[in-house]
Amino acid sequence: MDSNDILSKVKKVHFVGIGGSGMCPLAEILHHKGYQLTGSDTSESDTLQRIRSYGIPVSMGHRAENIGDAELVVYTAAVKQDNPELVAAREKGVPTVERSVMLGMVTRRYPNSVAVSGTHGKTTTTALITQILVNAGADPSAVIGGKLPFIGGNGRVGRSETIVCEACEYVDTFLHLEPALSVILNIDADHLDYFKTLENIIRSFHQFALQTSRLLIINGDDANTRKAVEGIPSEKLLTFGFDEGNRYRAVDIADTKRACERFTVLKDGAPLCEVSLRIPGKHNIYNALAAVAVADYMGVDAQTIAESLHQFTGVHRRFEILGTFNGVTVADDFAHHPTELTATLNAAMHMGFREVWAVFQPHTFSRTYMLLNDFAKALSIPDHAVLSEILPVREVNTYNIYAKDLAEKIPGCVWFPTFEEIRDYVMAKAQEGDLILTLGGGDVYKCANMIVETYQAQNK
Repeated sequence: MDSNDILSKVKKVHFVGIGGSGMCPLAEILHHKGYQLTGSDTSESDTLQRIRSYGIPVSMGHRAENIGDAELVVYTAAVKQDNPELVAAREKGVPTVERSVMLGMVTRRYPNSVAVSGTHGKTTTTALITQILVNAGADPSAVIGGKLPFIGGNGRVGRSETIVCEACEYVDTFLHLEPALSVILNIDADHLDYFKTLENIIRSFHQFALQTSRLLIINGDDANTRKAVEGIPSEKLLTFGFDEGNRYRAVDIADTKRACERFTVLKDGAPLCEVSLRIPGKHNIYNALAAVAVADYMGVDAQTIAESLHQFTGVHRRFEILGTFNGVTVADDFAHHPTELTATLNAAMHMGFREVWAVFQPHTFSRTYMLLNDFAKALSIPDHAVLSEILPVREVNTYNIYAKDLAEKIPGCVWFPTFEEIRDYVMAKAQEGDLILTLGGGDVYKCANMIVETYQAQNK
């Protein structure tokens, strides 16, 4: 059965890992389009409660009988091929597709599909575009990699022909997409366990660009992005950035304390709108410019764009302020690559805090090993750096790399094997006016939550 046509031939779909952040929005969209869904997962979550609220039955744990009479089984990349539900599907001859393949199938059903790609900033930019389009009455569907408070989740089912989604480059999953509009925010050396070289990453982004049918909205300041679109006709490109020559530019950038970034957006040299963000950092100006370019191209008026950008308070785990306790602010961020750490920590250092305590959980042995010196440079930005052990994710430590190897390269850095030890250390040291910022792509948010809970208990 042709995978591109499979959705028109089935009605009953089973999701293995239906509570996943990437699975839940797809399940919602299919449910609202009339498909009969079932799902399974291993742990309770807010997303599972959302799924159940639609009347979709969810089984806890993975068992062969969970697939029932499904005609198609969707699974996440985290699900191993010996999963009993996948095994049962194969034995029954039921087609199985990975989540990114299903995302491609779904988005092809929307004439106005917008795919946001780039090594950094995808989730924030996808959320920004979604919020602008919702405010403009465009009623988009959306698949976002993080929870957007504005819509109360990480996905949205709209009634229009527009969908906004993230396009992740890891293991070339974005090559399952054929969007009408694509954004390329930046291209950096990451996922080298798969790509091996930066040149291979650029080559994949070039292929992604070729698969975009209508328009590419690209960061004109980023050399790797410019290289990736070489050979693409200029009339198919729309550029944004700070440098002259970009169609959309940020100028008159005000250096303000405590987060807000203020600037003027020029379109073809003429003022389009004044923007005041509530999310910090130069990197978020780029993200906002990309969102402006998409929204303006799609016909949203400048006032709605500016108001939506100011209204945006961020996405879960993107410089998310968890609270201020005894004068100490606690925040959490998803940054897990040196470029992201540099952007986030530079922003934090310009927000007027007395001192910044960066608590970082390295994410994968390969990334830590291959980018060790870059990590050390980034983590030298804050006043204090504290490390946890490296989170293995999907890897075995064949690199013989440990947190202490990174700590030794950062002045004054300390590391601890447990979150409890990190919590006790930073809470004993942090003073009124300080920021404790947890960073990483794994479960370091649990450490942030421990710190918050301990402060709350002390203040009862």
